[in-house]
Amino acid sequence: MGLVIDLAAVVANWKALAAKAAGARAAAVVKADAYGLGADRVAPALYAAGARDFFVALASEGQAIRPLLPEDARIFVLSGHMEGADLAGLIPLLNSPEQFFRDRALRPRAPFGIQLDSGMNRLGIEPGEWAAIRAEALAADPALIMSHLACADEPDHAANAQQLAAFRAMTEGVAVPRSLAATGGILLGPDYHFDLVRPGIGLYGGEPFGDAQPVVTLGLPVIQVREVRPGESVGYGYAWTAERPSRVATVAAGYADGLARALAREGKLSLWAGEHACPVIGRISMDLITVDVTDLPDVPPALEILNARQGVDALAALSGTIGYEILTSLGRRYERRWL
Repeated sequence: MGLVIDLAAVVANWKALAAKAAGARAAAVVKADAYGLGADRVAPALYAAGARDFFVALASEGQAIRPLLPEDARIFVLSGHMEGADLAGLIPLLNSPEQFFRDRALRPRAPFGIQLDSGMNRLGIEPGEWAAIRAEALAADPALIMSHLACADEPDHAANAQQLAAFRAMTEGVAVPRSLAATGGILLGPDYHFDLVRPGIGLYGGEPFGDAQPVVTLGLPVIQVREVRPGESVGYGYAWTAERPSRVATVAAGYADGLARALAREGKLSLWAGEHACPVIGRISMDLITVDVTDLPDVPPALEILNARQGVDALAALSGTIGYEILTSLGRRYERRWL
């Protein structure tokens, strides 16, 4: 079965998030190969649905999708103008005075945007630096001025209002379109929406967009089913021992495919056969996972680890991480299919 990506669900999630920020343009974040789901498929599908602004992390990611999108699609590069980057047809979001002067020297008439630091202390021009170059930067006519929220997935965090105030103070009086909100910021409400919003993880079915349609189904092929007698053990370290006559299925996936060993550490991970949850037993190894299928009437050709019942955030909770990491870690060995 492999990895099935529902492009209609991605589009539905984009439209739902766009509707929550009706006064703003809705862009789409497709960095890291659309969070591991195939930017070459996701970006054109979102363009067809109406998206015209796309965000990538690196210029190389932008160049990969530039030929796939019509000329009126804008592709913004979050890392800005790094030395040696090929920015033809792209819009770097310049995040330091050094990048600004480099970009204007090398691309004096090419489009650019500005990324400001409103308090995250990661990328972005700091308030003092911005005050020094603001007049020159605005005179060069940037396409966008943006910043990024550090705690938007925690609606009550004091940093949200602080960053909003800082962003407003730095951009007061500008006529340039502004952007502050990604998925979490959209959900914080209209004060955070400005002119353009940048939905990312919410497009792909992840929190904090709790109303997102599930996007990914991942079925792992069953290689073998064996009978295990009471007292016999399974896998590395004999981490599981049968207490009853059991059937154990071995499926073709493991930590080399982005399914971390930590997923199985508390004994709560299941794979699914239709409506039936089958517990993962023993350790997750590099290429193989063992599953107790004793209670199944029939063992199907594949068992699902991601589906509507067990999404990326459920897996993330089991391994002590976030849904972003689950999605972007899914290995290249899965056969991908786009609906």
